[in-house]
Amino acid sequence: MSKGWCWQRVEATFPENQMKSIFRAFDTNGDGKLSRKELKVCFKSFGLRFAGFRAWRAIRHVDANGDGMIGEDEIDELIKYVSKWGIIVTP
Repeated sequence: MSKGWCWQRVEATFPENQMKSIFRAFDTNGDGKLSRKELKVCFKSFGLRFAGFRAWRAIRHVDANGDGMIGEDEIDELIKYVSKWGIIVTP
């Protein structure tokens, strides 16, 4: 058995509208955007390891306008990005 970093995959399936609702629910300050901190809490709720690192990577990957947040117009790209971790989103 090797020791070191182990990326955990979560096996879960969500309809797209439910996934969007989940992300919106973690917008705790109600500004319509997800900060890194809010995204970290969201990823922890999915049971993902290294939630802070994953939140940072997600923002770097998804944040098209460079404001450091994930806005409503970037949610679809976020859903595609998290699907790499075993979170399946269905139409």
